[in-house]
Amino acid sequence: MTTRTLTTDSATSAELSHLVDHHEVVDAVLRYTRALDLADADLMTSALTPDATVDLTPATAKIGLEFPVLTPRETVVGALVGAVGPLDTSHSVTNPRSEITGDTAVLTCYAQAMHFLPGQGPDPVQTRHALMMNRYTARLVRDGATWRIQHLSIDSAWFEGDPTVLVSQV
Repeated sequence: MTTRTLTTDSATSAELSHLVDHHEVVDAVLRYTRALDLADADLMTSALTPDATVDLTPATAKIGLEFPVLTPRETVVGALVGAVGPLDTSHSVTNPRSEITGDTAVLTCYAQAMHFLPGQGPDPVQTRHALMMNRYTARLVRDGATWRIQHLSIDSAWFEGDPTVLVSQV
């Protein structure tokens, strides 16, 4: 297998455009997860199309929770910022792979998320938590110069802890 190292001299305009698009597609998912961590409705809104759908059911069903498919954007933002926002939470996104075709893209990645009840995350003796490793599959569209998530499906690779931490604010 041959590997190609891009330099500004060898990179074509199409290759550079693809790299920028990949970065911006990943950034949409990073905006979404950062919005969860900060309870930032405006940031989450910036990551989603008006008709966005977020489907957590593949992940939540595995841990015994019922959570509806969320759509459109206002419902997604209200439900998720309301449920996850109050928690002490952090999301780490890894292994992003994108397939970009024109103004549409599919991104797959992992998102590990740690959740504690409000105010309990910094407590070193706190053991009640919900730690999840989720597989994200996002369909995105280009909206002007910004990529936005149109459909996000979240499935659980594994889970540790107490699932009720996730619904304690609902």
